[in-house]
This record gives sequence, C-alpha cells and structure tokens, in this order.
Amino acid sequence: MSEHRRKPQQPQGGGRAAARRGQSGSSSGRRAAPRGATGSPSDSYGSDSRDSGGEDHTYGSRAEARRGAQRGGGRRAGSTGPGRGRSAPPDKKRIIDYPRHDKYGWRRWMPSWRFVTGMCIAFFGSMVAAAGIAYSMVEVPDEAKTARAQNNVYYWADGTQMVATGGERNRQKINLGEIPKAMQNAVISQENKTFYEDSGIDPNGIARAVFNMARGGGTQGGSTITQQYVKNAMLDDQSQTISRKVKEIFVSVKVGTTKDKNDILEGYLNSAYYGRGAYGIQAAAQAYFDKKAVDLNEGECALLSAVLKGATYYDPAGATSIDPVGATREKNEKRARLQMQDTLEKMVEYGHLDPADRAKYTKLPKVENPRSNTALSGQIGYLVDLAKAYIVNNSEETGITANQLEQGGYSITTTFDKKKVEALEKSVTKVYKANIKPEERPKTDTHVQFGGASVDPATGAIVAIYGGSDATKHFTNNADATGAQVGSTFKPYVLAAAMQWGVRDPDRDPVQAQDERTKVSEKSLYSGKNKLKIKEYDGSIWQNEKGEQWQQVNDGDESLGTPPDYKIDLREAMQFSVNSAFVQLGVDVGLDKVKDSAMASGLLESSLAGTNYPSFSLGTSNPSAIRMAGSYATFAASGEQREPFSVKKVTDKDGTVFTHKTQTKPAFTALVADNVTDVLKTVVEDGTGTNAQLEGREVAGKTGTTDGNKSAWFVGYTPQLSTAISMFRYPDDESIKNRQFLEMYGTGAQDKIHGASFPSEIWADYMEGALKGQKALPFPTPKPIGEIVNDTPSPTATPSPTETEEETPSASPSTSEPEPERSRPTPTESATCRVFDFNCEDEDDTGGTGPGGSDAGGTDGGVSSSPSASESEEEDTSRGNGNGNGSGGLFGGPAG
Repeated sequence: MSEHRRKPQQPQGGGRAAARRGQSGSSSGRRAAPRGATGSPSDSYGSDSRDSGGEDHTYGSRAEARRGAQRGGGRRAGSTGPGRGRSAPPDKKRIIDYPRHDKYGWRRWMPSWRFVTGMCIAFFGSMVAAAGIAYSMVEVPDEAKTARAQNNVYYWADGTQMVATGGERNRQKINLGEIPKAMQNAVISQENKTFYEDSGIDPNGIARAVFNMARGGGTQGGSTITQQYVKNAMLDDQSQTISRKVKEIFVSVKVGTTKDKNDILEGYLNSAYYGRGAYGIQAAAQAYFDKKAVDLNEGECALLSAVLKGATYYDPAGATSIDPVGATREKNEKRARLQMQDTLEKMVEYGHLDPADRAKYTKLPKVENPRSNTALSGQIGYLVDLAKAYIVNNSEETGITANQLEQGGYSITTTFDKKKVEALEKSVTKVYKANIKPEERPKTDTHVQFGGASVDPATGAIVAIYGGSDATKHFTNNADATGAQVGSTFKPYVLAAAMQWGVRDPDRDPVQAQDERTKVSEKSLYSGKNKLKIKEYDGSIWQNEKGEQWQQVNDGDESLGTPPDYKIDLREAMQFSVNSAFVQLGVDVGLDKVKDSAMASGLLESSLAGTNYPSFSLGTSNPSAIRMAGSYATFAASGEQREPFSVKKVTDKDGTVFTHKTQTKPAFTALVADNVTDVLKTVVEDGTGTNAQLEGREVAGKTGTTDGNKSAWFVGYTPQLSTAISMFRYPDDESIKNRQFLEMYGTGAQDKIHGASFPSEIWADYMEGALKGQKALPFPTPKPIGEIVNDTPSPTATPSPTETEEETPSASPSTSEPEPERSRPTPTESATCRVFDFNCEDEDDTGGTGPGGSDAGGTDGGVSSSPSASESEEEDTSRGNGNGNGSGGLFGGPAG
C-alpha cells in the first residue's frame, strides 16, 4: 500500500470521534484545547498528562469533554486563551484585587479579610485626618448677640426688684461666684456628671442622638453642658439638623479643650432659658422666687435645674396657654417634683449634697405667680425713665453712655420707696375719682392731670413720684417737666433773697446799691394795695421799654393791709399770698437776686421765665414737681441744697460701676432758711394752706395758682420729707396741633381751682401715710433776722369791708388769729387789671398761650405776665419729654 493511502494512527481509547476532536483541537474553532496543551497554569487542575512535555490529555468520552469544558468556565475557548470560567493571571499585580482573579463563581465577589481590613483602616484613617483638619480649622466663635443681650434690672430702694427691662432679653449676667454652688452641682448632677472630666462631648450621647435621627426623631439628647452652652450662646442657628449638630460637636470639642470649665459653666447658666421669659439664672431666680440668685437654697436650685428640661412642662404654675391638656398646673407640679427629687438624689449620690440637708427638701418650694418682667404700666415706666435719664445725663459720673445702657446687663438700685410711690398714686386716684367727672362735665373736667414728687431733704433722694395715670397710656411724666407755671409757690425765693442779700438802698447810687443792702425781716412792711404801681428801688415808677407802667393786681382784685396805704408785713403777705407786696419786694431786692435765690435752692435756669419783668416774682416759671420738691427741701434742710437724684448704685456682673455720693452746697444761711420756714408755717397754720395740716406735725408750705386758672400747686414739707403736687388741664392727644393749657373754672364742680383745694388735699392725704410710723420732728426755732424796712407795722392788717381774700380762712384776719376753716368758701370771680393793659381799669383775662407761656394777672398770688409776649426772654413753649430732658426737667440737657 502506497504511503499516501496509509491511515494515520488512531489515538488510543478515543475512537473516531475522539480523533476528530483531537484533530480539531489546534484549530480556531469553538472547542477548547485539552488541558495542558497550552501550557496554561490552569493545567494543574484535573490534568492527566504524564509529564511536562505537554502531551495531549485524552478524554474518555464526549460527556467527559463536556465536563472539562464546564470546569474551564462553560465556554470552549481556543487553544491560545484561558477558559470562560477562570481569568488569566493579570499582567501586573493589581493594588485592589477585586473582583478576585483567582476565584470563580460567587467567591470572586466576596472581598478577602485583607481587603476588608485595609478598607476599614483607610476609612477610619481618612475620617481621623479629616476630623483633625476640621478641628485645627475651627475657631471658637464669640458669644452670639442674642446670648449677650441682657435686660437692665431696676430695684426699689430696699433692694427688692422693681422691673427688668431695657434689653432684648430678660437676662442679667452674673459671675460664677454669685451663683450658688448648689445650683452648679444640681445642673452637673442632672445634666452632665462628667462635666469636669470630659472633652466637651459625650460619644455615647452622640450615638443616641444619631440613632434618634435615624429613626426620624430630633437631635435632642446626648448634649453635654459644653454643647448646650455652645448651642445657646455661640450658634445663632438653632435648627435640628445633622449639619448643625456636626458643627456643634466640633465647636464643643474646641471649647472644651480651650476654655476653662468654670467659664463654660458660668456661660451656660447665664445663657440658658428657664421659662417665664427669663434667660440666665439671675432672671430665673427673680421670676420664680423673687430673689437674687445668690440667695437660692438647694431645693430651689434643684427645681430650676428641672425647669431647664423645658419650662412648658416643668414650671409648677403650669402652661395651659401653650398646651391646655399636657401642661396643667397639676401635671407640671408632679413632673417638677419628681425631677427635683431625682436631682437631689443624684446630688447626694455624687457627693454634692449631705443627706441630712437633702431631707429638708421633700416638697416643691413656693414659687411666685408668673408675671411680666417687662411691665412698665402704672408708675413703673415713669420711674424707669427717671432712672435712665439720671444715668445717661450724668454719664461723666456714672461712666455709662446711652448706648451702653441699651446693651443691658446693669443692676440699678433706685431711690424710690415702693410704699410711698403706691401711697402717692393712691392719694391722687382717690381725689380724682371723687371730684373729677369727665363724663358728667366734659367741658370742665376733661384733660385734668396731676403730677407729684417727694424728696428726702437729708439726701436729695427722690422717694416717690406721680407721673400720670399710666406710663403705657399717658407718656409725659408729670413729675418732670410739664410747662405748668408754679404761681405763688415761687414767692419763698423772693423772701429768701430779701433775707439773704437784702434790698437796695434808694439813697445810694446804683453801684453802691448793689453792694450796700439792707437785709429784711419778716416783719418788714410792704403795700398790699391792689393795682399797685411798682416802683424801682430809687422810687421811680417801673416802666417797660415802651414806657408803659406796671400796675400789679391782687387775687380777687382786692387790697389787703391797713388803710390808707395798706401796709402789710411780709409774714402776712405770704400767709394770704399778696401779689403786690412780693412784686415790689422782688424789684427792691433785684430780679437778678431773686433768680440767684431760686437757682441756689435747686431750680434749673432753663425753667425760669420772664426774669426781667416784675411778674417773675409771682411764678411765671415752670419748674418740674421734682425740682420744686427738691428746692423746698433746701429750706427744710436749713439752707443746705442737695441735688435730687433717683439712682443710688449701678453694678454689672463684674461689680460696682457707680455709687451716688450726696454733695451738699450752701444755698442760704441757716438763719435765712429757718426764717423762711417759719413764715411758711404760718401759711399752713392760718393762711391759704390750712388743708395741708397734719395732725401732730409741723408743716411749712405754699399754695400757688396761676392767672387764668390754668395750673394749681401745693408745695410743702416737714423736716423729713418735701413734696410738691401740681394740677392742670392739658390735652393728652399729641395729634392736636397748638395744644394749650386749659382753664379750670368749674373743674371738679368748683368755681375755681386753687392750690389750697385739690393739690393740698392730695398732699395731706399722701403725707399722712408716707410719714406714718416716723417720729414727729419740729423745725428749728429761727433767730431774729434783718431789719424792719419801711414804716412801723400797724396793730392789725384788715382788708377793706368790700374786699374778700380768695384763700383767707376768714374775711378779716385779726391779731387774735382765729382758727381758719379747713374748707374755705369759694371766692367770687372778679375782673382784674391785666399787665398787657397798662393803667387799665377792669379788663377780661385773655389767658395764657400754651405750655410754658405767661398768664396775665394773678390768682392766689398768681402769675402776672411779662409786658410783652414777644420779648427775647420768652421761653420755649414745648412740654418736657418725661425723661428729665425738657425745660425745667429733672436733669436738664440732652440725653446721650
């Protein structure tokens, strides 16, 4: 057989089919090559080769071949590549062998322990690195503005709180030393027992917070004291978000590692909200217990720490306005008691409280009823305004500017006596309700207002005021500048000037007359004639720049004194408030000296009007009630003048900022002041001021009523207290243009209002209560003073039969000085000569022109106008602003 016909040798054990498969193994068909044919590393899996020579592996059957192909990955690959199930080894080693090259099936997708460990290390490492970078970049923020916002807290003279106001928040910061240790320990025991050891955060608490968020809850819980401080005081964002929580954590860690723990605790207790509008422990102590924080006991501290969990549900008074069902008084009391007891137990457990002391507090402490800490109604608003005005307008002494005061944080101890303030308001209200009926008498009783002030002569302290019906409704402080003229209450300054400096001698030239004077006695005689032509000290008739003569009218258009020239001594002239005598005396002394006398006693120059005209002696000026009370206090203090003041002390969290120091100035000699007092005693004992008598006490005072019956005053004093009361009609509606003082004819169902009527009634009623319990003291007995100028006094000073003194207790005072009636008959109104109508006979009163304006003529020794309303000395007619900044106000000058 030829060579080419020879059949190839068949592989063993394969048969034709196997041969065919073997022949096609080297082709590029779909069938895979036998294991080992390619020299692949996978050859070791199930290989049947005899040696490394790479002999073909033979399969026993088609099924075996199929299984072999499946073991290779399920796809028959060519002889030059790996099978479908296993990947070839990578050309280069991979950093991350995933999916795993040497595994198959689901095992390829299972990471190895090395891979998992490496990834965890990398993750946590990156987190630590990121946290480190973030920590290094975080700066401790300043306290937020809202956390610094504080109220100013005003206290009564006895140290009890009056009101907290003047800032954005009811807060007052105090040092940690003023916070009881019990309060510190209560908060630490309940909120964060590891406060002094931790780094500012609690990992376990944070984990709980994260878990709560994962469940859809809020982020509350898990906060340390440091975190709460950061949240309250440093982060304006109070949202419950993860980003805010993360920021809080980083800042807390930074704060915890950089700030002293005591500073953190102090900041937290001063910034936390305790309910009732109270931010900080000091405000909370006042709101719940009406005391300062330093005075809190252990039980009260434990309750306040419980309230920190949420005042809505832990305030024992309840909060039904917020949650009518869940925050009732009963439920809140139960919650608060349980939380308080839990806090006390923890304080004992952690060694902060002795068990014996803990046993004292088994019940809830008594708490005050909730009240508004910023209420400025009633008299409180007026009192606060005065105190603020004093601080700001005396900033050189207090060291506090208006801007600093507005930022808050000050404790201001005022001079105001709570009982006296309430007593004065009660007295005014009683007289008003009994007599003033605007509904019944709208034409005469509308717009009636009162003002009042009470000053301690020994110190100058303002102990009480009445500023109006309600500071939230009537905005002008009637105790301060109002523009109401003071009338005859000004006459004591004329008498004091005559006794202090004397009258000018008409026989000397003008230069000598200023230096060589004759000091007068209260027995000196002056004319009480009605329509008296006023003379210059040299005897010439006083004339204005237009050559017009001055004729002074008396109250009721009547003459008093002994005919025919109607001489009357100065004591009687003061007793019955004779205008002509004091106008002439003022000219004889010199109006400049009268002005000096008024200012020396304590009146402000800005409140003095018409100083170049004879009527100046009759009270054309408009000082405030505070200034009038302080001025008369100078006489009560035997000539020693002390500025009225309303603030005793100011402190902030670092200590005392300002303490008032009383300064005394000699206004008059004791001889002068005591003689003036002795004359003013006669006014109350037997003159126009008998309604002001106090049982068992000596009283000196003076009535005052202005012409046109537009204001009425009574100013009086005892050795311990000086008080001024004013009454006037003035529209309270600021929308009314060109407002003016209104007449009081018919007001209170009286023909005319006098200082001897409603003002003196209020004065007496108030003083009876204000001096209750104080020993009745006598005034000093004065020594004789000066000389009796003019003629020898007549035996009696009897008015002419047809003349009736408006405020005299009897028609004809006699030497026997009969006891005056306390309720005088109402005088009949009569026409009088007016100053604008020189040499007139009987003209009608034209009235005043508004606040601070001058009225013509005089009643109760009332005000006579300057001759010309257009004179350069005409004063500003605007009313004061209630803060002591207006004309005649308490502390004149602009607020800073």
